[in-house]
Amino acid sequence: MVNSTNGNIELITLIETIADNKFILGDRLVEVGVSGPDLEATLAAIAMAQSELGHARLLYNWGTNLKSGKGSKKEVKEQTGKAFGSIVQIGEWIQLIAGLYSMNTALNILITALTSHQKGSEIELQFNKLAREQLEHILYSKNWALKLLNDGGSIPARFGRAFKLCEQEITTWLKQVENNSVLIENEILPVNSNLVNSYKEALIPRLRDGEIINAR
Repeated sequence: MVNSTNGNIELITLIETIADNKFILGDRLVEVGVSGPDLEATLAAIAMAQSELGHARLLYNWGTNLKSGKGSKKEVKEQTGKAFGSIVQIGEWIQLIAGLYSMNTALNILITALTSHQKGSEIELQFNKLAREQLEHILYSKNWALKLLNDGGSIPARFGRAFKLCEQEITTWLKQVENNSVLIENEILPVNSNLVNSYKEALIPRLRDGEIINAR
């Protein structure tokens, strides 16, 4: 699967970055979700929290196995330090939806690129374990993003600004990943994966074009 020590290190870093952001999202879905705008939103947030934390555990265990071979599964109590600041700082519903939508949309683009290039590999096997729930989270957060964008008063602009903070970190990271020569040389990612462009194309047009950021 991976042809060098450096390739293995970069893959582990990638796995841990994804896991850290999922771990923090899961935590924030519980903390913020319990105060959701309605009961349905609260119940959905708690269900998604369980999924995100489950995804994180799967990825952490995979990363541990890549580091040291098969071993006992350790309880995950904290991230490894690779979660994005905009995700860590989520403290209310608008920020939660911005982080959930931007992060899961980006991860779906990345995971699709990884699995399509690694057919039949351990990479495809591991990431396919979370693919279906990932799409469910995108659909839910996208629907909420549209609600917030079409709401009244300052909410659309507040959501736009929260989304922009997340997007800036995410696109910087995706650009680093798509240009990572070690990942490409080890055939973990294809050449010209165009992750950033694919991510932007997948977004709600109003967010992609940034038209609501400066709205009042």
